[in-house]
Amino acid sequence: MESDHRDEWDTEDDGLAKAVVAAAANAIVALDRDLSVLSWNPAAERLFGWPAAELLGRRAPLVPSELMAEHNAVLERVRNGGQVSLRTKRFRRDGQLLDVQVDTSALRTESGTLLGYVSVYHLTEEDEAARSRVVRRARLVRRLTDVVGDINAELDLPVVLDRIAASLTELTGADAGGFVLIEGDRLRLVGSHQLPDSIRGATADLGSSLVGKLLRTGKPVMLETGHEGLQDLIWAKLDGLHTIAVGIAAVGGRPYGALYALFAKRKPGHLELELLELLAGHAGIAVANATAYQDAVRQRAHERAVFDASADGIAVLDGTGSVIQWNPSAAELTGFPADEVIGGPPPFALPLPGEKLTIQLPSGRWLDVLCAEIDETGEIVVDFRDITRAKELEEAKDLFLATTSHELRTPITVVRGFASTLDARWDKMSDTERRSAVHTIAERAKSLGQLIDHLLLGARAGAAEPPVRSERFDLAERVHAATLGLPVLSDRHRVEVTIPEDLPAVHGDALATDILLGQLLENAFKYSPDGGLIRVEAWPEADSVVLVVDDEGIGIRPADRERVFERFVQGDSGDRRRFGGVGLGLYIVRSLARAQGGEVTALARPGGGTRMRFVLRVDAGEPHYRSGLTGAVTDG
Repeated sequence: MESDHRDEWDTEDDGLAKAVVAAAANAIVALDRDLSVLSWNPAAERLFGWPAAELLGRRAPLVPSELMAEHNAVLERVRNGGQVSLRTKRFRRDGQLLDVQVDTSALRTESGTLLGYVSVYHLTEEDEAARSRVVRRARLVRRLTDVVGDINAELDLPVVLDRIAASLTELTGADAGGFVLIEGDRLRLVGSHQLPDSIRGATADLGSSLVGKLLRTGKPVMLETGHEGLQDLIWAKLDGLHTIAVGIAAVGGRPYGALYALFAKRKPGHLELELLELLAGHAGIAVANATAYQDAVRQRAHERAVFDASADGIAVLDGTGSVIQWNPSAAELTGFPADEVIGGPPPFALPLPGEKLTIQLPSGRWLDVLCAEIDETGEIVVDFRDITRAKELEEAKDLFLATTSHELRTPITVVRGFASTLDARWDKMSDTERRSAVHTIAERAKSLGQLIDHLLLGARAGAAEPPVRSERFDLAERVHAATLGLPVLSDRHRVEVTIPEDLPAVHGDALATDILLGQLLENAFKYSPDGGLIRVEAWPEADSVVLVVDDEGIGIRPADRERVFERFVQGDSGDRRRFGGVGLGLYIVRSLARAQGGEVTALARPGGGTRMRFVLRVDAGEPHYRSGLTGAVTDG
């Protein structure tokens, strides 16, 4: 029974061996010891041209006579237990000599007895084609490595996309290439090579596109052939287009775009699709890098714009306390340019993080300084702003309160003193003494009333633009009225008025201008204590009239020529007691001037002293009115 089963197995094995030989791609020839053909498979029939029926039991006329010695030597080596692989030539039935690679081995029994020989043949050109494919593949893979390095080295996104398209055509042999961006349900061509520039930026529907078809399949690449349908692509502007290969590029695991390889002259194969898939994967990485870089550049540009445009001074210190960034406002506030500060400590003391420190620079400027530490880097951000004006205003207000108290106390003290004297000694005083005391009380009360008027008018001017009338009036007339009687007020001053007879009428408020002129003239007297010439002059200039009041007094320092128009500020604030007043006069003057559409400025007068320049518009039409300002200003 066992013998029967063994025979069955042997029969099955023999059948399987014959099937394998018959299906082999290479020609397989078995010879007996006399070199007669035992087996001649279909591949041998195709290679050499003889059918098996003609050669079985006969010698095959394959070996050229000049190669017979070589053939016998091969068989001798095989008989001695070797296996020989040889590149040689063999005849076809039609007499053609074929370059073949033949591998010959011995055919033996289980006990080792030589039964014959087995030779396996294939054309050497197939080896060369295979080697060529391997070499080409290796070359393309090396080139792919270079391409990947090239596109990853570039961080400008449009350039990256164009380089990807160009590299695609180089690696796959495509005639043109493009990179399309997925934007919602649309595609947009953003990078191309060998395609018309006019189609850059063209869009197409994602759902009906090859990219949409590829996304629905879930595959990374796809090959589409045939003329119909391909020509409908917006960016398929390539003569003779017959094949398109498409690959998905993903960023962060999500489809970002796709590569199109367009073929018109050759047909792509598996190698081209494999390279397309590899390039698409690397393209996603390159795009992600370029996108992240551009986002970082935009964020840094935004931060830099905020840093540079900030009105506050901003400095960044490293862990050692050295300045590494110093914005333009920091240079302006401190007077230290960035190149003098960077690399060293900041030019002022710093508070503890989270606290505020108020300091004064050697220049006299006051700063509020804040610090914050960046835990991740150990850097310190310093923010400082100019509070000089606030400091000055605070000091001016303090001085204003002290001055006002003094200005109020003096007339009140005098009034109370004289009133008490009259009350206690009325009957003992002569009529002249009583009249003199009452006169003094009246004068002091008048001064007190003028001071109160000043304070009230200053408050009104500070609350909003003071209301004025808008009308046509004669400025020359107002000047003559304001200067009438001035020469007799002081034996140390001379007053000159120079106004042309044809000075045009102006547009503004006559009463507000009276207040304004009175204050300018009073200041000219007050701030020229040693006397001198006070000159008032007016002239037309373009569509305006200019009036100036010149004095030969103490003048105004250049730094104070704008500050004197602020509240509670005087030109010589270091000796306010010398001139009196609460520092509201010029503030009110400018407010009234601007309310009329004019302007007042303080200038240096050649040869010393001050020039106050007042400008009003020439009136060119019928008068019209706004709500008026009433009040008087006679004390500076």
